[in-house]
Amino acid sequence: MGIQIRPEATTLPVYRPGRRPPVVDGRPTYKLSSNENPYPPLAGVLDAATRACEEMNRYPDMGMSTLTQTLAERLGVPPERIAFGTGSVAVLYQLLAVLDRSDAEVVYAFRSFEAYPIAIQLSGAAGVPVPLTDTYEHDLTAMLAAITPATVAVLLCTPNNPTGPALRQTDVEAFLDRVPTDVAVVIDEAYLEFIDDPAAVAGVTLLDRENVIVLRTFSKAYGLAGLRVGYCLGAPEVTQVVRAAATPFGVTNMAQAAALASLAAEADLRERVEELVRRRAVMLKGFRELGFEVPDTQANFVWLPAGPATQAWADTFAAAGVMVRPYASGSSCHGIRVTVGESEANDLVLEVAATLRSP
Repeated sequence: MGIQIRPEATTLPVYRPGRRPPVVDGRPTYKLSSNENPYPPLAGVLDAATRACEEMNRYPDMGMSTLTQTLAERLGVPPERIAFGTGSVAVLYQLLAVLDRSDAEVVYAFRSFEAYPIAIQLSGAAGVPVPLTDTYEHDLTAMLAAITPATVAVLLCTPNNPTGPALRQTDVEAFLDRVPTDVAVVIDEAYLEFIDDPAAVAGVTLLDRENVIVLRTFSKAYGLAGLRVGYCLGAPEVTQVVRAAATPFGVTNMAQAAALASLAAEADLRERVEELVRRRAVMLKGFRELGFEVPDTQANFVWLPAGPATQAWADTFAAAGVMVRPYASGSSCHGIRVTVGESEANDLVLEVAATLRSP
């Protein structure tokens, strides 16, 4: 008899990262497939990370004391309410691993972040996907109906990746009023900084509810995707076990130093975010003027419904030198996610889109 593998692990969905662009006849090419920030590190970040590299022979601060204290002061929450991991997706893995119930179920929207089904299945729970509405938003009424005595968590992605709409504060509050208090409600705010809708939910305002856990990351707006720093906010008894479930010394000295320097460059960050939001509006307007029914987005990407033409359109974009992210798994929610990037890249996206026929 060979090594025994858990059945859940043998059938895990595969996470497919955004593809890198090929060289196209010597012309510039652009990667708009991974929702990455197109800007280089903020002022002071590279210097801070470089200095930290001089101590790479030492283990990092496992308690992340300085970063935790700085972030706590910034957010106005006690330090014990914060737990870090190597990206917010790792924090989600840690959280699902410690939730307790046999035959557990986790409710989430579909289509949403691709890592959710992997994290759920690996934790031993069963995923309960709930289709998005016709406007590509979470169907909170249907998600409530999907909760059973076996449910241990509900995942809310806002703004939703890959479709873009953000949940509204009043809707989430009403939703929480009806969710059993022993069910964790995870509000994934990976794209929080790009939100400009005052009606959008702010997870930090809901932390008085003991079953709310908020996920955040330094990967997107802060541009630290390659260093893997994410965290959650929640009740101290939750964050304590999330920290215990983390890989020891997982967040490196370089990553901690870069995150601290990024927090110190908040003014520069806001300028960059505001510029990306302006570019987002231009892209959204451009798609709609071309006749595409593109949903509103509060993230740094736009969702292009493409139906059965999804892969063909993605190939057309690639041939022109811009990599986008196709979602063509055979579900009813086919489409393409286009990251808002350099102005030249965004212009090229609209040039290519003008050659496509609406589905």
